[in-house]
Amino acid sequence: MCSVKELAKMIDHSLLHPTMTDEIMQRECDVAKKYDVASVCIKPYAVKDAVKWLEGSNVLVDTVIGFPHGSSTIDIKMLETEKALADGAGEIDMVVNIGKVLQEDWPYIEKEISAINKVTVKNSVILKVIFENDYLPEDKFKIKLCEICSDVKVAFVKTSTGYGFVKGKDGKYSYTGATEHDLKLMRKHSAPEVQIKAAGCVRTLDDLLKVRSLGVTRVGATATVTMLEDAKKRFGDKSSSNY
Repeated sequence: MCSVKELAKMIDHSLLHPTMTDEIMQRECDVAKKYDVASVCIKPYAVKDAVKWLEGSNVLVDTVIGFPHGSSTIDIKMLETEKALADGAGEIDMVVNIGKVLQEDWPYIEKEISAINKVTVKNSVILKVIFENDYLPEDKFKIKLCEICSDVKVAFVKTSTGYGFVKGKDGKYSYTGATEHDLKLMRKHSAPEVQIKAAGCVRTLDDLLKVRSLGVTRVGATATVTMLEDAKKRFGDKSSSNY
């Protein structure tokens, strides 16, 4: 059973594209208010503005740390987080240091995630840890990250930034984003209280319902209007519907 409202509260409306101007982001915050989504995930410099734009709504302001490649030092990531919280952010999505993951420097990764999580927990804000699965060639990396995040007790683990482009043999860059395999893997290897966020390639209502069935409770999306308008058509205004 689900409702349109429940589906809307799964969505972090993504406002992270480098070409987005303040005018575009303000307009998209109005969209987020209209559909009463969970949050807008907005570029860090715009957090203060987003707080004003979303005033009077139940939509949270989410922002990103170490985005999109996760290569900042731990100290800088902590400062970014503290600044975002001071500006009014209600949720934080942090990219792990991907190179450190690939070299299996797990003490570093645990120290990094713990440091940011302590800042967010102190401020009663949830942390979502982005793995960037497209860059991780083997499941062992994702499993270990799930285990560390479970030990640290973060709120969410997240598949992707949406900007983790991998160079193909043809020289072109692309990304896969949230796959069924990865979502099942992350749900299996994360503690029950750690939630799953899917980002990348959730663009239709059927995509949203599919990841929901796999245990996903939040998605990063740009196709918010399309998904929720389709949900209204399919489910009508009923408080709950079978699907």
